[in-house]
Amino acid sequence: MALSGGLPARASDLASAAAATDFSSLSIDELANIDVSSVSKADQPLSEAAAAIFVITHDDIIRSGAKRLPDMLRLAPNLQVAQVTAASFAITARGFNGTAAGKLLVLIDGRSIYTPFLSGVFWDMHDVPSETIERIEVISGPGATLWGANAVNGVINIITRNSKDTQGGVLNVSGGRRERRASLQYGATLGEALTYRLYAQTADHDHNVTASGLNARDGWRQSQAGFRIDWAPGRDLLTLQGDVYDGSQQQVRGNTQVVTGHNLTARWTRQLDQGASLQVQAYYDYFERRKPGVYGDFLHTYDLEVQHSFSLGAAHDIVWGGGYRRTEDRFPIVPDNISQPGVIQFFSPESRSLDFANLFAQDTIALSPALKLTVGLKLEHEPYSGLEPLPSARLSWKASETTLFWAAVSRAVRAPTRFDRDFYQRGPQDILPESFQPEELVAYELGYRGQPTARSSLSVSAFYNVYDKLRTFERPGGRGRPVLIGNGMEGETYGIEAWGAYQVRDWWRLSAGANWMRKDLRFKPDSSGVGGLQTAGNDPKYQASIRSSMALPKGGSLDLQLRRVGSLPAPASPAYTELNGRVGWALTDSLELSITGFNLLHDHHPEFGEIRSRVQQGASGVETARSVVVDVTWRFGS
Repeated sequence: MALSGGLPARASDLASAAAATDFSSLSIDELANIDVSSVSKADQPLSEAAAAIFVITHDDIIRSGAKRLPDMLRLAPNLQVAQVTAASFAITARGFNGTAAGKLLVLIDGRSIYTPFLSGVFWDMHDVPSETIERIEVISGPGATLWGANAVNGVINIITRNSKDTQGGVLNVSGGRRERRASLQYGATLGEALTYRLYAQTADHDHNVTASGLNARDGWRQSQAGFRIDWAPGRDLLTLQGDVYDGSQQQVRGNTQVVTGHNLTARWTRQLDQGASLQVQAYYDYFERRKPGVYGDFLHTYDLEVQHSFSLGAAHDIVWGGGYRRTEDRFPIVPDNISQPGVIQFFSPESRSLDFANLFAQDTIALSPALKLTVGLKLEHEPYSGLEPLPSARLSWKASETTLFWAAVSRAVRAPTRFDRDFYQRGPQDILPESFQPEELVAYELGYRGQPTARSSLSVSAFYNVYDKLRTFERPGGRGRPVLIGNGMEGETYGIEAWGAYQVRDWWRLSAGANWMRKDLRFKPDSSGVGGLQTAGNDPKYQASIRSSMALPKGGSLDLQLRRVGSLPAPASPAYTELNGRVGWALTDSLELSITGFNLLHDHHPEFGEIRSRVQQGASGVETARSVVVDVTWRFGS
């Protein structure tokens, strides 16, 4: 657990009606005992959470100067974050990284932003305003028993703030040599226990550069607006929230890409007797990505989830529930892909509706006051592969008030996607779908969380992951034959993650984190191994970071974060060291000025390959440039 952001937190909004907590003012002991629910979907102290969890708090986000989700996620030491172009990122936990990384489940207030196109996340589409974020929960390791298929290597849940905690207005304007951004947020009370928040923002980012310093043609712009309404009558909490966005992105090759979408989420939570609770959530999400002459992707998602938690006697804490999701997408056929003359890429059928259903239950059993066993099972019905059982078991031992040891074993799958089952390419190299089956994982984990001293905290976890049926590209019959999408890879990964913090002085906190991972992947004997092992992802063997947070006199603050990332094998990218820093001044009670520098050690550097990579990783060859931003924030009317 790291002080500047190592508190795990809830996976839902069950207690969002409570007053917001200023985490920066809490002691290490207070942070260690905050109630969280990410691991079990039920309240429990952080000191008893049996999983590798790191949480980026609202205070961390503001003090870092980060405005985009990927930049915020760099604060989590249990994630790999690499910028590919100005608008696209490769983000994962515990390996298999790429712009098409599909083993990390990401949610915004419980709304999944996974796409059935690739089973991954289009990070360029989700620009959540930093002022509205309460915390970002990062779980490294499988979470399939509670979260379902595709929560293979980790779960990220972005939790936004209850509107009653964002009363008044916030105007933020920032700009620098490479980017400009403006946002306006306002919240007020409509009646007894009824509050709302409105926001609008726009951002514009200039192009990055190539290794030779040329224009990389990857600049982007995006505008977005949204609202949230919270009503808390008695034991109930009702939330209605939504967003609408529109943007465009230059492409390294080809025409400008257009991105638009909107979403609406409704959630009802009822606090029942004896600590029990019931929650019902439904959402609708629509997005479209269009690159004229190349492709179009149009997706509607409808989702309903129900969850009930309660205690059975003194020894059992149970959470159970189920859900249903329907996706309807359309990929119009492009007769001749102008970026690849003579190549026709299409999905057959062009449009498809997919239905997902699940039922889960988990019981935390108190074997003794210090020893707990958590067992759970999710049954998830996938449209391509049928019923998948997703079990897990976790054992935790509270050796003392400040020391926890835990162990876990679990099964997760990465379900087939439209790309795996419905994608065709005709041209010099034909690609045909085969009977692709779910990728499978059995994970074994050990962990420790504790407070070695009153002024320090430490979290360490080790993992051993066994994978089977990983996606491969096969060419049965030799050269000249079509490439088929199959399951011809297997192997293991293992590694260690650690993070901690030390309160040097009341005004100065140091936090650090590191992870090391080894992959031992191989093709099965009957696999043709087209594309090599690099089609499974591109990962560093290690990365490390250290962060210093200081409160300066007269309302000032100084934050520095130094990170070191190991080299990438394929596509090749050298190891690098970079520094981000922010200095802020509270000019008045309502006006703040700050200067933030990103990637201060180099004018530009590669983060994800020096050449164009294969489909699993996406385009690369673009280098991330240094950026210095001046930021002014005015708070009013609160």
